[in-house]
Amino acid sequence: MPAPTCSPVEIHESGDAALRVVAVSSDGEQNWTTVHRLAGWLDGCGAEGLHGAVPTYDSVLVEFDPLVASARQIRAFVQLGLRQLEAFPVGDNTRREFDVPVVYGGSYGPDLDAVAAHQGISAEEVIRLHSAKTYVVRCLGAPAGSPMMDGPAFPHPVPRLKNPRISVPAGAVSVAGRQAVIAPAAAPGGWCVIGQTPLKVLDTGREPLVPYGPGDVIRFRPISADQFEDYAGKTLEARP
Repeated sequence: MPAPTCSPVEIHESGDAALRVVAVSSDGEQNWTTVHRLAGWLDGCGAEGLHGAVPTYDSVLVEFDPLVASARQIRAFVQLGLRQLEAFPVGDNTRREFDVPVVYGGSYGPDLDAVAAHQGISAEEVIRLHSAKTYVVRCLGAPAGSPMMDGPAFPHPVPRLKNPRISVPAGAVSVAGRQAVIAPAAAPGGWCVIGQTPLKVLDTGREPLVPYGPGDVIRFRPISADQFEDYAGKTLEARP
């Protein structure tokens, strides 16, 4: 018997105008695929009163207008969508790849040495591990569409800063726990900053504001501080 293409889910009311759909299988990758495919289906289904669906790692928040549709009606659309997903297996033909140059350490990555010390490895090994893998964008977070990704293969989870910074610059490349992220815009932050990309990630004149989305792939590439200005002002774009 073939394996199911979707995880089982639990559906919970979240206030008067939303449902939270949680994928509950033991397979984290399948859970992520389920909620993101479901969100895409809901965004295009045309259900009256449905405002949108916001997916994360293993759940999706389904928002609706309670004056137009009831929670019971939206729940029925969710269940219909899940049946549709089972009938049509997912493909990855639309996955885009992004190459992100990064200057590690120094003023660009003020927490690199602290992360290395916590992990019991050298700063060079932190850089090697961080740039050795490709990262799938799992969801978009704050601020401004930050690409939330599974972290590098460090020996231990990375603790957050005891004293968060008032401002982290745009382009900051950070890690915390078992996650990795790029900051598209300057904002307060408590993650450990190990580097910075000179590329412009957020473009307020573009729709969408950031070029990547869930399911796209990012790879970090070390560059020297002398090369930072070579990329400054250029916009992050997908590989052709």
